[in-house]
Amino acid sequence: MFYYLIRKLLFLIEPEKAHTFILKVLNFKIIQIIMNFFLKSLPLKKNRYMNLIFNNKIGLAAGVDKNGEYIDSLSKLGFGFIEVGTVTPLPQYGNKKPRLFRINEKEGIINMMGFPNLGIDNLIKNLKKSKFTGIIGVNIGKNKNTPIENAVNDYLICIEKIYLYADYIAINISSPNTIDLKKLQYGSELKNLLKNIKKKQIEMHKKHYKYVPIAIKISPDLSKKEIIYISSQLIYYNIDAVIATNTTLDYSLLSTKQKTKKKGGLSGLPLQKKSTNVISILNKHLKNKVTIIGVGGINSLNSAQEKISSGADLIQIYSGLIYHGPKLIRKIIKGL
Repeated sequence: MFYYLIRKLLFLIEPEKAHTFILKVLNFKIIQIIMNFFLKSLPLKKNRYMNLIFNNKIGLAAGVDKNGEYIDSLSKLGFGFIEVGTVTPLPQYGNKKPRLFRINEKEGIINMMGFPNLGIDNLIKNLKKSKFTGIIGVNIGKNKNTPIENAVNDYLICIEKIYLYADYIAINISSPNTIDLKKLQYGSELKNLLKNIKKKQIEMHKKHYKYVPIAIKISPDLSKKEIIYISSQLIYYNIDAVIATNTTLDYSLLSTKQKTKKKGGLSGLPLQKKSTNVISILNKHLKNKVTIIGVGGINSLNSAQEKISSGADLIQIYSGLIYHGPKLIRKIIKGL
């Protein structure tokens, strides 16, 4: 009830400003003390995936903490793992503001962010400061000005730099807000990407005697045939995990009243069934050879259980946290 009162006030503010404000508030020391006092520790429900030990199955999706500035504050909410980013080799502003929009009646969010971040080197500095003992994933992408034919190089640069500081690395090739990025999910471009990323992973493993799993984040707008093809390539190149899914461009998920002229990625409740369907197809064709991380529209214990029963090993939350607050995380962890 308390969070819903706060939400009413926050929703009076432009979404991106509200997002930044609440993260900064979480970093205040007095808020940290209050959180430590009121938030009781949750029971550990350890699980092993990608040869990593997760304290529970609930993670924070990429996009909330792009530069890794709020990891310790966010971890107090109960997450078993936190994924930061998307981060690129060089800092970039992203797309023009306003670029984040709420669809309150549908618990949806449309984002046109375009990977705004302070760059991979800045993220490394923040990761070094973090005291979070859980799993940290780093979501990486290509810079806007990098031609798509050179995109693989951006991912390899990020992998090499972040390798020693990440528990796993997520390869974002499915954001609808970076021109041509989604082409990397198809045909020879996907093969070339996976081949080079796997080669780099093996190289870094031999160099540092540390194995850092790789996850590929895919779109919910793929056809069944395309999902099956991606599944075969993930197995062939021995990729550790797949994150299903990113945001959608399918605005048919909104009613006529809710439709908008904004053309960014839609997340939240409208995406729930579509992302779960992708998970089901992946589960059938990956045959337990690749870890599945389910994300998209999780707003209750039931929707979390549905993702897991459809084949997700782990799940992530973003929009659900905005609409329902920290209590949602704790309810899911206890319920699962």
